[in-house]
Amino acid sequence: MSLRPRSRIVIDTNVYLSRYLRPTSVPGRAVQRALERDITLVSLPTLLELRDVLNRRKFSRYVNQSEASPFLNRVAGAAEQIEVLSQIEICRHPKDNKFLALAVDGHADLILTGDQDLLVLNPFRGIAVVTPMQYLAED
Repeated sequence: MSLRPRSRIVIDTNVYLSRYLRPTSVPGRAVQRALERDITLVSLPTLLELRDVLNRRKFSRYVNQSEASPFLNRVAGAAEQIEVLSQIEICRHPKDNKFLALAVDGHADLILTGDQDLLVLNPFRGIAVVTPMQYLAED
């Protein structure tokens, strides 16, 4: 049993999608590790985005809809749901601001992402913004 404190983590949609499509990939293993040993954070906007991405036509041959809903439910059920009140408009891709606001309002320790629009902000208000590989390398 680890004596390290549990980190509060925001996981970007692209990392969850990689976990869904390729569970043994680096992002897949990072999500699994976060779920097992840390506290994952979600908000209604981040969950809605994940649902919308899983339902996109371009992923239809990879996403089994009978599995997508249970996956979304597992993500939501395992996470601490945060009501986001902060308005943050700093990211060069405005759709990513919801992850920054969630991290701030959820008192996150880190944001787990593969998105360069978020990674260039590392650290954001004292919150580490790391790739799945960087997260897995921690210990």
